[in-house]
Amino acid sequence: MIIDGKDTILGRLGTVAAKKALLGEKVDIINCEQVVVSGRKKWLLKETKRRKDQGTFKGPILYRMPDRFVKRAIRGMIPYKKPKGREALKRIMCYVGVPEQFKDKKAEKLEKSTSAKLPNLKYTTIKQICKTLGGKIE
Repeated sequence: MIIDGKDTILGRLGTVAAKKALLGEKVDIINCEQVVVSGRKKWLLKETKRRKDQGTFKGPILYRMPDRFVKRAIRGMIPYKKPKGREALKRIMCYVGVPEQFKDKKAEKLEKSTSAKLPNLKYTTIKQICKTLGGKIE
């Protein structure tokens, strides 16, 4: 299953991907940098910066690349410490942009979880959050 992450809400995308992976299906998520997180932009950026700065050598770990950021969010929805969860997490792959191997294949768009379904316009993209954390994204 190939999922297009453009304008898709992160939590809803994650639940779909986690369920499919736990059922044994391979899930590829493309355009991870365009995934949306709901909330006030100023607060979201300030909160992620605060979480990064408070960390010790043990955590919390906040990735600066959008594909790793999305995969980490999905990991929280899977029992990754158990064998079933470890195998499911290996079946989930996240990509920035659209790789060559998926150019000619049809990607599914999750219609029920787009940013148009949000009751207000308060949201930001993973790309903006990762830039705030210091990621080198174009």
